[in-house]
Amino acid sequence: MKKEYDFSRGRRGAVVKTTGKTRITIYLDAGIVRHFKAASERTGKGYQTLINEALATRLAKAEKPVTATQLRRIVREELSAATSS
Repeated sequence: MKKEYDFSRGRRGAVVKTTGKTRITIYLDAGIVRHFKAASERTGKGYQTLINEALATRLAKAEKPVTATQLRRIVREELSAATSS
């Protein structure tokens, strides 16, 4: 072992950087955690992975573009509301 080490080029933080994931602290209702931990037991996946998948699924649903059929329905509803008032 050396008497002195040169840390002048050292950096603070994690030794190995992770990509694609961010560590956060979050408070969830106990029932939510119990639900995902029970699902974890059934599926064999980690409960945090299941929570991440549920959030990703919800975001994917929220970001879907409006279809032509949906747009037609919305326009009909708006026109109907405008002509009846």
